[in-house]
Amino acid sequence: MACSSNSNDNPQCNYLLDIGVNFEIDLSLPEYSQLNFAGNSLYIPNQGNAGLIVATTGSAFYAWDAADPNHALSACSVIEPKGLFGGCGCDDDNTYDFITGRPQQNDGLRCALRNYRIERAGNILIIFN
Repeated sequence: MACSSNSNDNPQCNYLLDIGVNFEIDLSLPEYSQLNFAGNSLYIPNQGNAGLIVATTGSAFYAWDAADPNHALSACSVIEPKGLFGGCGCDDDNTYDFITGRPQQNDGLRCALRNYRIERAGNILIIFN
């Protein structure tokens, strides 16, 4: 079975809850300043299932749920960002691309990261679902 670009469309991707997200980032604040530079990502706790990961290519921003969609939620299933990629801390070390949301491994992982929408208004990013 091919990976879906949206894990919500795959009935086997049922680990994540549908939690409402509506969060604003002011890119002029120091805690978000790294998002002003291409190739960076940032973890934001207390949003979604396990926090948010926001990544930038310099010309586009992407927002993902930080919970590994191929695991039940646990301490090891929170994805740690490193640039435009990140992985969980579980034994299988699932790794994801923050541009596509797809797993980097080709070993049967069926679920992509849960994507959130982003709108930009000046220096403000609005992340929502």
